[in-house]
Amino acid sequence: MAEQAPGPLLRVEGLSKRFGERTALHEVSFELGAGELVAVVGPNGAGKTTLLSILAGVQSADAGTVGGLAARGPREVGWAPQQAAVYARLTVRENLRLFARLERVGDPAAAVALMLEQTGLAPRAEDRVESLSGGNRQRVNVALGLLADPLVLALDEPTSALDPGQRARLWDFVRTLAARGKGVLFSTHHLGEVRRYASRAVVLADGEVLFDGPPAELLLLPEAQGAEDLEGAFLELLRARGHA
Repeated sequence: MAEQAPGPLLRVEGLSKRFGERTALHEVSFELGAGELVAVVGPNGAGKTTLLSILAGVQSADAGTVGGLAARGPREVGWAPQQAAVYARLTVRENLRLFARLERVGDPAAAVALMLEQTGLAPRAEDRVESLSGGNRQRVNVALGLLADPLVLALDEPTSALDPGQRARLWDFVRTLAARGKGVLFSTHHLGEVRRYASRAVVLADGEVLFDGPPAELLLLPEAQGAEDLEGAFLELLRARGHA
């Protein structure tokens, strides 16, 4: 495992964002440490994608601060959106080479070779993306977010279109990233993924943080007493806080 960095990779304090009359985020605060896999969970419209995209620098917040080691450089948070931003008619290698140049990576060829190796895509390097399975397309999407070797990777519902086998293989890869010391934030609707893979869960509803802690502690909340599993605890928390 990579040596742990001194201090959090991300320190989010009071992050807020509005779209017209709608509040997407309201004073969201949490930290992300090296080697952590943190799930951002919530119903549709909770603010998950907005939060991740702000942390990745895709859009700006109206208020609040983002600090920590990953906030020191513009490319320290890699972004893998839910819809893969790839060119279907280009090969895997051509996509990686193009985005490495767009990211102004110092040595594009070396970065592409490293990503092909780390993601297990080397055997498919000369295949057009349009010919790949959903799981391999998502690997390409994640590889694009890693080209600049960021400290943090933000994944927006990375397994939403994958079958169980593809999901398992993707999570095996993501866990190796955390084991190397990267911080990983991912949004998901799969509570089973939260239970299996997340070291912490941040529960959002209507842009507010309802819970931040190890997933197992959701079951210990007073609002979740009697819940049989993590999904039940999540639903009971939403109901008790008026978000169901």
